[in-house]
Amino acid sequence: MEVEIKQSKNKYNLWIWIISIVVPVAVAVLFTVRIPGVERMGFLPPIYATINALTAVILIISVIQIKKGNRKNHEFLMKTAILLSLLFLLLYIAYHMTSDSTKYRGDGILKYLYYFILITHIMLSITVIPFVLITYVRAITGKFEKHKAIARITFPLWLYVAITGVIVYVMISPYY
Repeated sequence: MEVEIKQSKNKYNLWIWIISIVVPVAVAVLFTVRIPGVERMGFLPPIYATINALTAVILIISVIQIKKGNRKNHEFLMKTAILLSLLFLLLYIAYHMTSDSTKYRGDGILKYLYYFILITHIMLSITVIPFVLITYVRAITGKFEKHKAIARITFPLWLYVAITGVIVYVMISPYY
């Protein structure tokens, strides 16, 4: 039994490492790829910004639900947040495979604020991947105390990424 648990843990850890490395590398590589003959998908940024906003709301509601003891609702909402984040990622990649990046043309303090938010958003969006995966694995394997401990870190990181994704969109949208 002990060996099975260790093998299962190692399997999850391996997948967490693989996904946490492959996803950011794949996104970076796909940024350099353009799909020939496909028109710019300029309609996608407001859609994936909305997905980010919805993810933020779901994360907040999910925390409220678990604090009220509604574990089934919490579980459903967290799975929904993960699926929304995956959908966001797919749409984000699709957009950048059909469109050049939009340059921010604001100036003054807003320019510095935009780039601060953008850089922290990007860095934390990479950082949060293993946190989300570890938090999820701890829940599905019934390690709720460890799940709760890491969720206290994962939640604010993920919420920051979701909210700043919307802020970045709002700040860059006049320049699309």
